[in-house]
Amino acid sequence: MEEKRNIVIVGGGIIGCTTAYYLTRHSKFNPALHTITLLEAAPSVATGASGKAGGLLGLWAYPVSLVPLSYGLHAELAAEHDGANRWGYRKLKCGSIEAVVTKKKLGERQKSAGEHGKEWEKLPKQDEAAMELLQDEELPADLDWIDREVVRGWAEMGSPGATETAQVHPFHFTTSIAELARKGGASIRTNAKVTRLITTKTGVEGVEYLDRTTNETNKITDVTDIIVAAGPWTGRVLPRSKVEGLRAHSVVYDVDVSAYAVFTDIELPSDFIPEHRAKLGQKRQHRGRVDPEIYARPFGEAYACGEPDSVVPLPETADQVQFDEAYCDDIISYFATVSPVLAAAPIKAKQACYLPRHIRFGQESGPLIGPTVTPGLWVAAGHTCWGIQNGPGTGKLMSEYIFDGEAKSANVASLDPRKFKV
Repeated sequence: MEEKRNIVIVGGGIIGCTTAYYLTRHSKFNPALHTITLLEAAPSVATGASGKAGGLLGLWAYPVSLVPLSYGLHAELAAEHDGANRWGYRKLKCGSIEAVVTKKKLGERQKSAGEHGKEWEKLPKQDEAAMELLQDEELPADLDWIDREVVRGWAEMGSPGATETAQVHPFHFTTSIAELARKGGASIRTNAKVTRLITTKTGVEGVEYLDRTTNETNKITDVTDIIVAAGPWTGRVLPRSKVEGLRAHSVVYDVDVSAYAVFTDIELPSDFIPEHRAKLGQKRQHRGRVDPEIYARPFGEAYACGEPDSVVPLPETADQVQFDEAYCDDIISYFATVSPVLAAAPIKAKQACYLPRHIRFGQESGPLIGPTVTPGLWVAAGHTCWGIQNGPGTGKLMSEYIFDGEAKSANVASLDPRKFKV
């Protein structure tokens, strides 16, 4: 006889939503026997990084055990559900520029500066394997929104003509997948902040959560499976997971430009101060070289992101995340030095989100995907900046763990939470 399952997913970001989706699509899912309840603490899904990320997809991403599966699933989802129109799925070219900005280029923005600030912190987007795929080429003619006069080098990701990079609009993708999961039989409750996992050494029993609308504490009982997919809040829900948050700022431009994802290495004059800081009389100097990232996006946008920071602790819920306008204005100032098109474009949004990092011995250790030492308790979290890319693969694997007892579509033994006694 089929086993009755009462499954609770904690977290309404991309990992939780794709997990709910693939659970409802699994051949063994029986809505007469199985319930799937997704609990999200914010007023809506995709409130955190899953709505404010860049949406870049790459076969050159990491971890290598998960990326090929997930990259392929993105294409399948787009084909099945009209992803090109619904969430902007498309292939795009990707590369890296080296640029040198002179004082002459900066013009009136030259200002004297005081002491050097801290060194620029790099986002963990490209690992060593990805860097090795960059091949020197001529700057493409259709990359016409970058000032060719400041570019000293262009390296394209992967082999010419390859389709190793794609993208989606993360907010539209996550919300669309959530709606498809709902139509498939999953229940999604928002403003539901999980406050306690009810477990024993032999298994899980239930989940307590605060209804932020009524301020009442509710309980789901007779639970057979709990999947913690709460992004950077996973460490709050399940402290032994060691998943924490790293804040990252971004800016969205209202501009329609050719489809490129561009990594940068920008060398600025030694006395450069971002324009907004100069106007305020601030003497905080830049860090010599900066490497913000800019992606043309579907629906007439460009997305830029800069350095991460640990200045503000992770708030209680995703809707309480605040951004530092100075960090966003830094990003705008840096891109204005290499792109007149972006310098003139209206700003659609300034924002911040927290990337979920799995930390062991002071270092990132890759995501956790699979069973914990407690039967029925599962974790799918810690994807850093590759949550959107690896969301479908993670969701499909979690559905296999739940209904098949093992991951069938990819060998992710290296990501097993039990390796870390989670």
